Amino acid sequence: MKAILCKSYGPPENLVLEEVPDLKPKEGEVLVEVYAAALNFPDTLQIAGKYQFQPPFPFIPGSEAAGVVKESGPNVNGLETGDRVMAIPGIGAMAEQVCVTASSLRKIPDSMDYKSAAGFPMVYTTSYYALKQRANLQPGETLLVLGASGGVGMTAVELGKLMGAKVIAGASSEEKLQFAKNAGADFLVNYSDGDLKTKVKELTDGKGADVIFDPVGGDLFDQSTRCINWNGRLLVVGFTSGIIPEYKANLALLKGASMVGVFLGRWIKEEPEEYEANLVELFEFFEQGKIKPAVFQSYKMDDFVSAFNILKDRKAMGKVTLEIKN
Repeated sequence: MKAILCKSYGPPENLVLEEVPDLKPKEGEVLVEVYAAALNFPDTLQIAGKYQFQPPFPFIPGSEAAGVVKESGPNVNGLETGDRVMAIPGIGAMAEQVCVTASSLRKIPDSMDYKSAAGFPMVYTTSYYALKQRANLQPGETLLVLGASGGVGMTAVELGKLMGAKVIAGASSEEKLQFAKNAGADFLVNYSDGDLKTKVKELTDGKGADVIFDPVGGDLFDQSTRCINWNGRLLVVGFTSGIIPEYKANLALLKGASMVGVFLGRWIKEEPEEYEANLVELFEFFEQGKIKPAVFQSYKMDDFVSAFNILKDRKAMGKVTLEIKN
């Protein structure tokens, strides 16, 4: 099979596309023939050696895929050869085959294509978990989404609106803001000039946002602590800026606000039943047409460098995918 390999840390140009041995599923595993793989920002960190989890060399990047069940290992129930599935292998998705534990596979709704399915599970479950369980977002509250045109940001805008919030989408360009507007944002804030606080205060009559969804970090996090409402919840989702900020405790005291961590992987392990319930609801939203996965751009497998760079350079809007099989 063909696979994209990381043999040394560095930029996407260091990756190589090579033939590697076919895979064989072990007990409890399923072999998936990959049709599409999705890219996520942590993938760019992992190949650069900057992620919290670094597998040994050589490794195949990619934490999300969609395809068809090719073979099941011993003690796997409920899946048949030929079933269309989405997978969260954690690593190894950017190849023609991937072995995944059966518990991390889900059947794809009939009306969902492979590209959408590849980019569905991580961003939607992250955002829904953040807004529902971590923030307890209520109808009528104001939600500020930073990085609103990105994969996870877009889903936060979509779901926040669906949950009855007034949604402020924040991004660094007018093009990105218009993309976020299509997901249902009520207000748009361009923070490329470095002034987020003033603009959010103006849109909220000086009160600030009730919930702030932050996958960016850096200076935007600091400004968020200053434009959050009384009893506000600041959701720490990630650090695409590359800068991990510090939380000034006096601002939490003065605002009566909370900083709330959002770590999907740990939550799945700690509360699997809640995760499953969320996923069922998300599939229902999709089938009812209430959410529409946005695949910004899809690249052929041999054009993986372009796919990685558009994400690394923070130019992507929605999800970026690789077409592994036509």
